[in-house]
Amino acid sequence: MSSLKRKLYIIIFESNTSKGKAFDVGLLIAIILSVIVVMLESVENISLLHSNTFFTFEWIFTILFSIEYILRLLISPSRKKYFFSFFGLIDLLSVLPAYLSLMFTGMHSLMILRSLRLLRVFRIFKLARFIGEASQLREALKASRPKIIVFLVTVGIIVVIMGTIMYLVEGPENGFTSIPKSVYWAIVTLTTVGYGDVAPSTVMGQTLASIIMIMGYGIIAVPTGIVTAEIARASSAVSIHRHCSNCEKNTELESAEYCPFCGSAFPE
Repeated sequence: MSSLKRKLYIIIFESNTSKGKAFDVGLLIAIILSVIVVMLESVENISLLHSNTFFTFEWIFTILFSIEYILRLLISPSRKKYFFSFFGLIDLLSVLPAYLSLMFTGMHSLMILRSLRLLRVFRIFKLARFIGEASQLREALKASRPKIIVFLVTVGIIVVIMGTIMYLVEGPENGFTSIPKSVYWAIVTLTTVGYGDVAPSTVMGQTLASIIMIMGYGIIAVPTGIVTAEIARASSAVSIHRHCSNCEKNTELESAEYCPFCGSAFPE
């Protein structure tokens, strides 16, 4: 790697130096401003008054992010690895909608995906331990998947049966014009959302609705309990690990004061 390329790599990819951190902080500010512009543009009254200003700022940010993405791609030791990495794909998605909007109307709103780039704040400010917590949550959700699938299938069967019964009890004259419409009502009622666009009018229908509402309170608690149990299990499984914020590796040596991989001191 050439000297200039190495310097650019340290500034753009790393945040251990003052220049690298300044670049990353400046990038985060630009991302936040870009997201604010996209959000304000969706407000009709504001957009009518400042449409040209928003258009100019959108393309200024797009050009800056495009240059940054190209630089990252050029100076990366492995361009393919960066291109297909999580942050590489996010960086690409942050600029792609702007160019697609030249061919397809409405695509510029997808520039809100730039907000995903704010995830870099975890790396910039050495918040890697939170990434570890996110990994625990991901593993807990993965472990809960079979139970959640069984739960969802059961709920699906319940709402189909209840919706069909409600269709037979109430009928089209009370707004239950079809079984799918009645199943929709059962889902809304079981989840305690209750839009109120369709409501039973007969005594039997209201009684059935009351039963579904009461069932809803119990059903909502089930997936919460499943995921919570798996999170507790995942936390106990990794409680003996220590995470290094410098090299982002884990060690099972609970009493270790220094990382065995890079030698950095663990926080007290």
